[in-house]
Amino acid sequence: MEAAMGLMRRIPPKHTETALSALLSLLPEHSSDLLSQVDQPLQVLCDMESGKEFILCEYNRDADSYRSPWSNKYHPPLEDAPQPSLELRKLEVEANEVFAIYRDHFTDQNTVRYYEGGISSVYMWEDENESFVACFLIKKDGSKTGHGRRGYLEEGAWDAIHVIEVGPEEEEIVQYCLTSTVMLTLTTDNESSGSFNLSGSIRRQMSMKLSFSEGHLCNMGKMIEEMEGKLRNSLDQVYFGKTNEMVCTLRPPAELVQMKLPDT
Repeated sequence: MEAAMGLMRRIPPKHTETALSALLSLLPEHSSDLLSQVDQPLQVLCDMESGKEFILCEYNRDADSYRSPWSNKYHPPLEDAPQPSLELRKLEVEANEVFAIYRDHFTDQNTVRYYEGGISSVYMWEDENESFVACFLIKKDGSKTGHGRRGYLEEGAWDAIHVIEVGPEEEEIVQYCLTSTVMLTLTTDNESSGSFNLSGSIRRQMSMKLSFSEGHLCNMGKMIEEMEGKLRNSLDQVYFGKTNEMVCTLRPPAELVQMKLPDT
């Protein structure tokens, strides 16, 4: 199992589904662990009742059906499927509305809207410790056929998965444990930018004890925003920074080569 997880950490996100299927056939006794621990690129389905798209993942799946956060119904329909309690469902609806605003209006210091044209979903369910777990998902399709097309990308996707375990309240203090995963895929193929493929994933965790006075949504939102900032900085420095350094070393720009050539 340890070797399988090590392999999956090194597989590009676009090949995760194929690699996971092969591992499930080789290790059927570990199927439940693999499915719960391996994050796959997010898929999208349209809720015909609400007319809105929602994200598919392991956290809203039961058998072969997926629960929509908009209508709270499974697609395709499934009898006796698990549902959140009325109180938790109310919080889930509010979280989806707030997270949709965050998705559409979040900008950086240069007023770049990262998730413009993206899709978000939030799912919540009770755990065994008399508390609950929340999953916040964002998918941004930046390919030439996607709603969030930008620049020269032939294919491009940003899949963010934030899972927060919320502990029971003790003297108005709540323990939050956040596990975040971002999967990034970029592919270009044209004359101006050439052919290039960059893909990978990054996972980070953080825990905080926060006052319940401002509510769960406010606390979880602050943690997600802080974590996403850290993940974007890591991706910028590790993936883009190192790639740029290697490319410039192996294939320096013509101007730089001319500067280094000795005078003849």
